[in-house]
Amino acid sequence: MKKFTRTAAALICAAALTVTGAAPSIGQTKKLTAQAVDTNNDDWLHAEGSRLYDMNGNEVWLTGANWFGFNCSENCPHYLWSADADDCLTEIADRGINIIRFPIATELIVSWMEGTPNPVSSFSANADPAYKINADFCEADGKTPVDSMQVFDIMMKKCKEHGIKAFIDIHSPHTDNSGHNYNLWYGKAGVTTKVWIDSLVWLADKYKDDDTLIGYDLKNEPHGKGQEGDEAAKWDGSKDENNWAYAATQCAEAILDVNPHALILVEGVEQSLSGAQAGDYWGMPDRKENSPYIGAWWGGNFRGAREYPIKPKQGTSQIVYSPHDYGPSVYEQTWFHLDKSATGAAFDTQSLLDEYWYDTWAYINAEEIGPELIGEWGGHMNNAANLKWMTLLRDYMIDHHINHTFWCLNTNSGDTGGLWDSLGFTAATGTSIVWNEEKYKMFEEALWQTKSGKYIGLDHQVALGKNGISLNDFYANYAASEGSNLDGGKTSSGKIVNADPSKTTTTTKPVVTTTTTSGSTSTSSSTSTTTVTTTPEVSNRTFGDANCDGAVDMSDVVLIMQSLANPNKYGIKGSDAKHMTDEGQKNADVIGKDGVTTDDALTIQLYLLGKYTKLPVE
Repeated sequence: MKKFTRTAAALICAAALTVTGAAPSIGQTKKLTAQAVDTNNDDWLHAEGSRLYDMNGNEVWLTGANWFGFNCSENCPHYLWSADADDCLTEIADRGINIIRFPIATELIVSWMEGTPNPVSSFSANADPAYKINADFCEADGKTPVDSMQVFDIMMKKCKEHGIKAFIDIHSPHTDNSGHNYNLWYGKAGVTTKVWIDSLVWLADKYKDDDTLIGYDLKNEPHGKGQEGDEAAKWDGSKDENNWAYAATQCAEAILDVNPHALILVEGVEQSLSGAQAGDYWGMPDRKENSPYIGAWWGGNFRGAREYPIKPKQGTSQIVYSPHDYGPSVYEQTWFHLDKSATGAAFDTQSLLDEYWYDTWAYINAEEIGPELIGEWGGHMNNAANLKWMTLLRDYMIDHHINHTFWCLNTNSGDTGGLWDSLGFTAATGTSIVWNEEKYKMFEEALWQTKSGKYIGLDHQVALGKNGISLNDFYANYAASEGSNLDGGKTSSGKIVNADPSKTTTTTKPVVTTTTTSGSTSTSSSTSTTTVTTTPEVSNRTFGDANCDGAVDMSDVVLIMQSLANPNKYGIKGSDAKHMTDEGQKNADVIGKDGVTTDDALTIQLYLLGKYTKLPVE
């Protein structure tokens, strides 16, 4: 973040005076929003019935947006050549988006896997030198831009710092700004089904110990009309290469072999067999009347999943069904018209369910077959029928706990527009993002938040932006009281995830026995197994969080000073919420192993002012 503020510094320094009696001497300070990084690797999710849960069985709701570019010829999220990545992610987090879907091309991942990452085309001598805006997208020489894999790794690191989760979506086999128009997951740029699977397994293995990248959307919008036969994606019980259900199952199993904690998102197809007449088959010509095929949006048709659900050998705990759904501004589908004379605005929730939603995809959630995440929904705001459709789908997702990622943040999606209208950068003030406030207001109601409007993140330790909270904070301080905008507002109190869980380790060591008999010595050895429970030294806690509320702020400084000044009332021996716990003391020791002192309190103040970019201070 490159915006500066004196007001924030003055407020924090004034608060410091009340605790320490002296304010630190700091000049102009950097406004800091990213918190201490959570590297516990404990934010993985799993499915039970139609919902997603964290490791302790707490319900979660994924509410995010798409940011495309890794699928395009630029090989990076769009705007990194004209906007500061941290500024963008700061605003994304501050606006309550807890997960980003990053479209990407298999061809690009293959270049990483083979050790020859494709360059970022916008980072060149003939293009805007983006590394002057994003210095960490440049090598140490200040001249050489990093490659596309390094950009991806940097973006994942930045998402972690801002408390944002991510998943990728294979938007096309080949790198192409219009690659989503291609039907299948294989057949372009040398990508076979095996290459597609191998590349995803490689990436899943690379990120298996980083819970920032929590899932893999296997293929964007497999599609094609039935009469195209082998050239179209179908959903049935065969082992044909174009059978999406079979291919997705094989790919899911391969990914889960290397990372059993990853979510696997499976989209639908475009058409399914209608069963209109006996003897109808996939690939036959269409009929004007009594068609053998039932249509849907690309990637939206899950009618085949009733008979052939996705069931990898590892079980279904990581499977998420991910339909796409759009309104009449993208295409005037028949289900937007209740009769031939309808204008498109006559539909309502019940008619959409009856005519399209329920049998096409909504039954999966309604009948507890599995959780769903609407991977793409959205559209322009200047169409009354489309706005009505967006509002109806939004409310249905809230009422039925359906996860979603809005299409999209980008300004340059021609058929939908974006949540952003424009972006610009100046060295003096940083990135300026103009949001489409009308669209955001509509979308914002479907972001996971407490009744009092605190955005809820998916990271157990790191709060989501300036008006957000961590998952631990929600379950410790909000869930049982006010709840969230799900389930009528009330949620179980849940169980927070400790930053430093005890670990059980099993060690095997030889036992040597020596026996002396009549002047001779014989030696034998055996092996025994010892189980030892230990609490290791860690650097992965939320340092600075003395009161264990999931955030680092002035209340932590106050508690440290109170516990030092009056240990009987506020110290570790106390038993109520006003006392610093053992966990809090470990978090509060930010400058060494010498225990908690006033120097730790001062260091946290300096961190809040931007003097330090991370805790602990080394």
